[in-house]
Amino acid sequence: MFTLLDADGRSYLSPAPGTYGGHRRGRIYGRLDCPSALRALARGAYRVHRVFFADEPTAISAGYRPCAVCLPQRYAAWKAARHSDSE
Repeated sequence: MFTLLDADGRSYLSPAPGTYGGHRRGRIYGRLDCPSALRALARGAYRVHRVFFADEPTAISAGYRPCAVCLPQRYAAWKAARHSDSE
C-alpha cells in the first residue's frame, strides 16, 4: 500500500503509487523524476516532507503549485494566473 494525499490534503492508503510527488512545507508538486527533488532527496532532509498524489488535479486541489524545474510551462501558467489575480 502507498500513502497518498487527497484533494483536501488528507492522507489515505492506495494500492497504486502516486504519479506526482510533492513537498509538504513548500506546497510544491512535480514529476517523480524531477532533478530538483532528486537532489533534495539525496541531501536527506527533504524525505520527511515528501508527499504523493494520484494525479495532478488532486495536487492542485490540495493547494500545491507546480514545480518550476520539472513543470516549467505549468509553473509559468500558475504564476501568470496568480499575478493577474493580484491586480
